[in-house]
Amino acid sequence: MIFKNIQNQPPDKILALMTAFKDDPREQKLDLGVGVYKDSNGNTPIMRSIKAAEKKWWEIENSKSYIGLVGDPAFSDAIISLVLGSNIPKNLIASAATPGGTGAVRQGFELFKIANPNVRVFVSDPTWPNHISILQYLNIPCETYRYFDNETRGVDFDSMVVDLSRAKAGDVILLHGCCHNPTGANLNKQQWQIIIELLNKSGATPMIDLAYQGFGDGLEEDAYATRLIAESVPETVIASSCSKNFGIYRERAGLLMLVSQDSSRRKINQSMLAFLNRQNYSFPPDHGSRLVSIVLNDTDLRSDWMSELEDIRNSLLNLRIQLSDELQKISGSDRFTFIASHRGMFSRLGATPSQVEKMRKEFGIYMVSDSRFNVAGLNYKTVPALAKAIIETGL
Repeated sequence: MIFKNIQNQPPDKILALMTAFKDDPREQKLDLGVGVYKDSNGNTPIMRSIKAAEKKWWEIENSKSYIGLVGDPAFSDAIISLVLGSNIPKNLIASAATPGGTGAVRQGFELFKIANPNVRVFVSDPTWPNHISILQYLNIPCETYRYFDNETRGVDFDSMVVDLSRAKAGDVILLHGCCHNPTGANLNKQQWQIIIELLNKSGATPMIDLAYQGFGDGLEEDAYATRLIAESVPETVIASSCSKNFGIYRERAGLLMLVSQDSSRRKINQSMLAFLNRQNYSFPPDHGSRLVSIVLNDTDLRSDWMSELEDIRNSLLNLRIQLSDELQKISGSDRFTFIASHRGMFSRLGATPSQVEKMRKEFGIYMVSDSRFNVAGLNYKTVPALAKAIIETGL
């Protein structure tokens, strides 16, 4: 029996949380665990521009044949422009379409392992759990660097710099380009400049996970750190996701980019990205990436997409401000102002697992055990319920 030694794997914590929420019979329950955007009605809508692009593509698509190992060039060009702007010459950038941002992250890790079998990847503490899960699966050593200050609920930057000073040439430092998941706490421009100096001093290579461009301070603002790093260090790897900012979660559209300041490396880098795609899934999916390229290359659709994305961003900011204000009103304290200063879909409250469990049992509020909660799971009617639960839980 070839499978007799296979062991039962621990369930994904967020997926288990989704199941527990569905099984909860209470009407007044609140799902703040799963990381998808929800509107005020609790739905994850299809964006207007995506719906229009689907109709447009349905009318003109005439084949389901393969596109190519690295996907449609129009998609790569559109995302490269969106992420990196016009400051980096195209002849320095290799790219490949992937099944979502997770596919880009996985391919990036594979790339590093081939480039340096002894590679170490430094990840923030905390980080998106799948980062560590994939690294462990690939048997890549994972080093953590301190990131979140549980007292201030901000970035523990001094400790972060101390820990990253241990990195050396051949190592990789994994960074969140914006809207840090799971904390919502982000570096400022001066701190990003210090990180660049550290990278150039150590010789370590940055890998940037950019999953929420447009959800924080705006499309251009959220790309600031990624662009600055890519312009300032010899090599940068970027994993970009279209799941959130285009609302096409199930279509799995992502792009892996490798930027090298040595233009003679591009041909080799591009061939390696194509090779990795071939080994893992051969040709990447096209439907989602096709819709993205249609939107970004159509003036009217792009304008409508940017407008809707800005509405989403502002709705998240407004919910943050409302929750922060409500907590200040109930508690008579300003200790929750960090929620309004965080950016993106998530914030980390700093609650203990037992406090999170108490919120679930007594108030029907579901969030990840480390107290990461999805701001987009709220609406103006449910914010007071969450605020009440937070205070009565003793946070």
